[in-house]
Amino acid sequence: MHIQPSSAAEPTPGTSPTSSAWPLAALSIGAFGIGTTEFGPMGMLLDIAKGVEVSIPSAGLLVSAYAIGVTLGAPFMTLLLGRWPRRRALVLLMAIFTLGNLLSAMAPGYASLMVARVVTSLTHGAFFGIGAVVAASLVPREKQASAVATMFLGLTLANIGGVPAATWLSDSLGWRASFAVIATLGVLAMAAVRMALPPGQTLQAPIDIRGELRVLRRPVVVYGLLTTVLSSAAMFALYTYINPVLKTFAGATPGEITGLLALVGVGFTVGNTVGGKLADRSVDKTLVGFLLLVAASMVAFPWLATSKLGAAIGLVVWGTAAFALVPPVQMKVMRSAAEAPALASSINIGAFNLGNAIGAAAGAIVLSSGLGYQSVMLAGAGLAALALALVVWSARSPAAAPRPVAECA
Repeated sequence: MHIQPSSAAEPTPGTSPTSSAWPLAALSIGAFGIGTTEFGPMGMLLDIAKGVEVSIPSAGLLVSAYAIGVTLGAPFMTLLLGRWPRRRALVLLMAIFTLGNLLSAMAPGYASLMVARVVTSLTHGAFFGIGAVVAASLVPREKQASAVATMFLGLTLANIGGVPAATWLSDSLGWRASFAVIATLGVLAMAAVRMALPPGQTLQAPIDIRGELRVLRRPVVVYGLLTTVLSSAAMFALYTYINPVLKTFAGATPGEITGLLALVGVGFTVGNTVGGKLADRSVDKTLVGFLLLVAASMVAFPWLATSKLGAAIGLVVWGTAAFALVPPVQMKVMRSAAEAPALASSINIGAFNLGNAIGAAAGAIVLSSGLGYQSVMLAGAGLAALALALVVWSARSPAAAPRPVAECA
């Protein structure tokens, strides 16, 4: 995909800081829908298991299948749509998203529901990957990380509003109704993207797959992707086991856990915004600061969580630090792979999901060894420390000089 880099010091032609608000809002709507369909089944798992007559662990494989689909689908869909105008590509991705959720709502059994979830997952990485490049192209270089954070704001808001709403619908009207309503979010996102984003031009040059993959082999790009994997793994070492952690340390009831999880969503939202604004000033310094805070908050969490108030404070701080890493790691990878920003950005979304799996597995290994949840927190802190070491190492590399994000219209 031969894309000529823009200066990135100026917005896309014809796009002012004011006019970028609507396109960014449209991207955020799509992110809200994707976040709801990704995390919603976790709250609907019992209803889904009963509905398709499988065990809870089998129903849980639907979540794993979605994550695998994201990881594998991100580069495939990005390359497939490489010569499409970005607006048209994003509309198509949301159309597939809508179809996948409708198929989920109508799935007659477990196997068909699994297929529907995989279909839905294929859009996830490519939408965020292409969308991040589009968001960055809409604003001056010094505001690109904030623009990417605005798109990801929809993902954080999904944890506050979308997922609880999907869970409530599942309890009230059944899990099929939840998927049907999520599908309507896809229709809304299609319309918003179609109306708000500039049309752009078809890329005329042929896709140079080998050339783009060569870009991804640069050490600084590899360091960026590994930073994403490790920072996400640190986050999910705790997040995967947050329910039993809160029961163990704070003696929290189910109702209290629901409220505490809402605070995590608030932390995610605050962190996403703060991380984007700080990354506009310095990507690496933002990563260093918040990786240190993630590690410190996880080490301190068992002590803080001995009281409900301490648990609430600890979760807000941890959630803020964990999601403040998302905009800077996304910008780090995009700028390191300036000649292939959409592909790199999409693969980075897959790296987030790979980190999710690694973090959950790390926690499982610790617990299987009989070391307890306090050791899970230490394992998460250790993963954050490894990510920190990678950031410092890559920042010293001569190849780590910032590059302009390629034009994506």
